[in-house]
Amino acid sequence: MNFQAVLFDCDGVLVDSEPITNGVLRDMLAERGWAMSSEECFRFFVGKAVKDHQAIIEAKTGLPLTEEWLHAFRLRRNDALGANLKVMPGAHAAVAAAYEITQGAIACASGADRFKVEMQLAHVHLMSHFEGRIFSGHEMARTKPAPDVYLAAAAHLERAPAHCLVIEDSATGVQAGVAAGATVWALCPDQALAAELLAAGASQLFPHMGALPELWRASRNTAGV
Repeated sequence: MNFQAVLFDCDGVLVDSEPITNGVLRDMLAERGWAMSSEECFRFFVGKAVKDHQAIIEAKTGLPLTEEWLHAFRLRRNDALGANLKVMPGAHAAVAAAYEITQGAIACASGADRFKVEMQLAHVHLMSHFEGRIFSGHEMARTKPAPDVYLAAAAHLERAPAHCLVIEDSATGVQAGVAAGATVWALCPDQALAAELLAAGASQLFPHMGALPELWRASRNTAGV
């Protein structure tokens, strides 16, 4: 394995944001008449942009999905993240190791809006590693599972996608990395998700972010990273 760059997803990979965002989304959809459990909401929306599900949200709530509602959602989401967000265990060590191994050729490529990504990275003290190398699916023609955000990150780093390693945690994100032509490793703390991640194209699963530095060292000892 000869990876020249490492491209990290953000939510669920670098920051433990998904339960927070999911809780706000579930509550706001319930206020509009679409009641779901936390698990149902998570399974439906994880790795995806809310606005991409306009048709089903409107069908379930009987109300239009307006820019005003999306703005209100983002405000409530950001307040909740600011109060409760934590870094994913092991993420600092994983990012530092990737930065050292690739001589700085790392990026954060998220399906989320730029404000959220940058706010979160700053909140957990990871921004210094990614300054100037943050890519948002909201700014692409297509977001995940399309490959656009990963292709943009690889192009910025001047690395061929085939020489990039993508770190993801959702099937949608794995599909995006694979579609870009990259190798994808998936964070999989729950073995119930393993089959889905492998079916999406992940070539390796790992249990927590703290496992990555040792995996990379092992790869370098055998083939170079």
